[in-house]
Amino acid sequence: MISILLLSLYLVSTTELYQLLKIPDLIEHYCEHKALNSEMSLIAFLKTHYDHPVKDGDYGKDTKLPFIIHSSPLALVFTINPRFSFEIKDDSFRLSTSHKIPSCNENFCYKGFTSTVWEPPRHSQG
Repeated sequence: MISILLLSLYLVSTTELYQLLKIPDLIEHYCEHKALNSEMSLIAFLKTHYDHPVKDGDYGKDTKLPFIIHSSPLALVFTINPRFSFEIKDDSFRLSTSHKIPSCNENFCYKGFTSTVWEPPRHSQG
């Protein structure tokens, strides 16, 4: 759920998907036009506002409809101040000692084999 939420927030803020959040404005504006002209169909409303838009009395409401006015997506730029610096103190790092933990019992390994395992085979003359 968290990943879906984060992905949705990212897509809404960086793409045109935020326009879908304006659909309630589209429905409300269509209801206003339907109240003024009861014979207006949804297709006629969409053609009036999207096919050949005109600047009429309700142009302010028309600009609030989805996909009428486009804006550039959000762009985030992070910079580091040139005067920014890291300070490392010598006492903050401590040397740690490692202890060897054998992964197998070395007494069962053939001693000569472990040192020559990566050498190519030798041709014996006999």
